[in-house]
Amino acid sequence: MTVLLAVVLATPVAAHHVGTYVPRDNAISANFKQIKFAVQARKFDVALRLFERGDLRTEMRARAARLPAGLEAATRAALERDDAADAEGHLMLFFSALARDLARDAERQLAEAATPRAARLAIGQRFLEAIWRYYNLIDFAVSTRDSKTSVAMRLAFDEAETYAKTPAAPGAAPTVDPDKLRGAFRRMAQILSDLIAASSTSARRDS
Repeated sequence: MTVLLAVVLATPVAAHHVGTYVPRDNAISANFKQIKFAVQARKFDVALRLFERGDLRTEMRARAARLPAGLEAATRAALERDDAADAEGHLMLFFSALARDLARDAERQLAEAATPRAARLAIGQRFLEAIWRYYNLIDFAVSTRDSKTSVAMRLAFDEAETYAKTPAAPGAAPTVDPDKLRGAFRRMAQILSDLIAASSTSARRDS
């Protein structure tokens, strides 16, 4: 189990709604915000240092085999040449990949029929929060590049959130089939996979 997955399963479940709830930062999302603020202030030398020394780059290196080829080098190069739009695009790809991998992990865990239904729904809630932590950071970047994908992701989140709701009465048995929640995670993973493939192809064509 990866460190990232361990963090997901250790995180308390929190009530949320797509578009209004902002999960607490972890080291990766906090580092992203530092880089983003530095880029917005046109302090690219600061952004580059934050990238080179931060947890985001560490995670990027650890996941290199599951990311578009050369993503770390491309991100660094964009910061070095003060290209805010290109840097944003590369970071969008990175967080899309993080969210995609979490959605795939969620789908696998929810497929464990031997796990009690209530436990499977709790697992789904934790994964939903973790995915939103990352996707929330890049939704604006996604929407400006591909509005249909942004809408599709929000619809998938809304659907998953509906399936992940806990019973209204304390101690009541869950009435939602976890397989429906699993299907919503599968759709998220596919949407993000398509986004990564399309964006990577576009980046190669423009280079």
